[in-house]
Amino acid sequence: MAHDLQVLPQGAGYGIVIGIGGVFALFMLFLTWLQNRYTTFSTHQAEEFNTASRSVKPGLISAGIVSSWTWSATLLTSSTFAYNYGVCGAMWYGAMGTLQILLFALIAVKIKTNAPGAHTMPEIVLSRHGTTAHITYLCYGLATNMLVGAILVLGGAQVVEALTGMNVYAANFLIPLVVAAYVIAGGLRSTFIADYTHTVILFAVILIFGFLVNATSDLVGSPGKLYDLLIEASEKRPIARNTEGSYLTFHSIEGLKFAFDILISGFSTVWLDQAYWQRAIASRPETSVKAYILGGIAWYGIPFGFATFMGLGCAALTSNPRFPTYPNPLTAEQVNAGLSSPSTAITVLGQGGAVLMLILLFMAVTSSTSAELIAVSSLLTFDIYKTYFRPNTSSAMLVRVSHWGIALFALILAAFCSILNAAGVSLTWLLTCLGVLVGGAALSVGLILLWDRMSTVATVVAPWVGLGCGLIAWFITAWKRSNVIDISTTGDTTNALAGDVTSFGTGAVTAVILSYVFPGKRNSSNLGHVEQTSTVSGVSVQEPELQSKQVTTTEEKDATLSPPDAARYQAELQPKQAKLVSTGNELVDYLESKQIEPMDADLAKKSERLAMVANAVFFFIAVILVPFTLFGTKYIFSKPFFTGWVVVSFIWVWVSMIICVVYPVVESAGALRDISRGVWMDLRSLVGYRKGKVNTGIESMGA
Repeated sequence: MAHDLQVLPQGAGYGIVIGIGGVFALFMLFLTWLQNRYTTFSTHQAEEFNTASRSVKPGLISAGIVSSWTWSATLLTSSTFAYNYGVCGAMWYGAMGTLQILLFALIAVKIKTNAPGAHTMPEIVLSRHGTTAHITYLCYGLATNMLVGAILVLGGAQVVEALTGMNVYAANFLIPLVVAAYVIAGGLRSTFIADYTHTVILFAVILIFGFLVNATSDLVGSPGKLYDLLIEASEKRPIARNTEGSYLTFHSIEGLKFAFDILISGFSTVWLDQAYWQRAIASRPETSVKAYILGGIAWYGIPFGFATFMGLGCAALTSNPRFPTYPNPLTAEQVNAGLSSPSTAITVLGQGGAVLMLILLFMAVTSSTSAELIAVSSLLTFDIYKTYFRPNTSSAMLVRVSHWGIALFALILAAFCSILNAAGVSLTWLLTCLGVLVGGAALSVGLILLWDRMSTVATVVAPWVGLGCGLIAWFITAWKRSNVIDISTTGDTTNALAGDVTSFGTGAVTAVILSYVFPGKRNSSNLGHVEQTSTVSGVSVQEPELQSKQVTTTEEKDATLSPPDAARYQAELQPKQAKLVSTGNELVDYLESKQIEPMDADLAKKSERLAMVANAVFFFIAVILVPFTLFGTKYIFSKPFFTGWVVVSFIWVWVSMIICVVYPVVESAGALRDISRGVWMDLRSLVGYRKGKVNTGIESMGA
């Protein structure tokens, strides 16, 4: 890859990946220690490590969804398509990516209603359709996580290489290994906290770039100036098959193809990604739908706003002497590697822009990678080790297996990314072609929960039929259009779309037809037996070591505090202690009654209606009404209309920030207060503060 954009030394790349990554890993280890010491949740228990005890509140779930879906591709590829196709690229990316998150809210309701004790998606498949179906969807789940992980890590590594000259293979290994360090220590809950921390930094940087491009930069500085520059860009570099070659129109044939490509790839990468199932499993039953709706609304603002600022900014600034490749535009290789937004950052802010872009990408890559690591670890632990090797193993052993699974996947992912890079595979190729490879199972896995008539034969056969037909359509289209099958032709948008649509559509149609022709089910249609005590899930929450941990902690406190302080501490802890430790079954009763029981039927109906209304409204407005009205009329934006468009995108980013940054703090105020109280009491003990003794001495003198 040409290094025209290399404005930072190699040390900057290694400093960010190792330095910031290492500091962040230590920070996450510290937070995990706080959790284990000052809360009732212990990362030494399999339930906490893999499902966060199914107790995470909606704000943190929303932040986790946004963080998991904010890949390097979200920032890089959305900007690439805005650069390639104009204003439609940003909105198409946001709309088509959000739709799957909102639709997943329906699956979240079904999980909480029919399989509240499940840990993974293949567990649910096993419960209803047996071993063959389980192995099929386990393979598809692992393949999806591997491809998504490659999009994250390889995309980030290639940009780091372009901006700093850092060895791309070193980046491929260092990024997942740094993330694995804190995921191994903290489990799923640590990934939520990491997601939140990353999201705070991510929004700060996005807003900085937004203000630079639209308000303060001497090169742009206002939506009106950006509009004028895009008019010039349309004259110098018109976009093929756009109305009048303009960047300011929604009528883009290639942009529409890209939208369908993202739609199908999005279904594959959400519905088949264990990370999203894990977030639904970890959420509280009564708030799971709310979390996914808020997460979808919040995520929409990121590609919509960021690509509008940075993708269109790249097109507007290409002719500026400060553009890194001036007087030439970006090469096709650089565009496919997602370098349009880094180019904008360098142009408006120089080396500082490159540093901010690296930090932004590092936050996006590591937070999403953490979700993929814990997701694959759960698949390896519950769907391979526990299901086929040690069904009756202990919780402690499951945690150890999860640790090994995280480390193993980090190494395999790094090697896979290195192979792809050596083969010349780019971020854009992975994103556009992913649907061909796993799209055949995308709708089938949803129908298992959403459609009662889904049969076992359909469940097993449909994904493989979809894959076979998709590959045939993909290769034949590439051959017919280009007379050659290679990385370039298979990555072409039209060729990839042929494979994506065929794989997804054939898999869906086959699932429906076979369900009517072969209507039988392997087991039962009732998934309610996927519970905490079943042989499929099989993890008891009753953990003697957790009880010992709580008792020991109390004894340690009593030993280090003065009698009045110890009595006060014991009084504060007693209600919680009694609930968790008084008998061997208290913790089981508490968790199962709150999180493992099926969702209340009335609540489930209300949640399902809410999810359906939210999906209908979003689909009608964001997917049909606005984009297709603009597409059909071939309208070219006027300056006032474009200014309003930019302002709306900016406002949406702020709304997203409030949902993901402010709301989780508000809803977690009680937990933060409890941890702060525990830290304060420990600090008093550490410095030898003995208020009780002082009071006793004064009272004696008075007597």
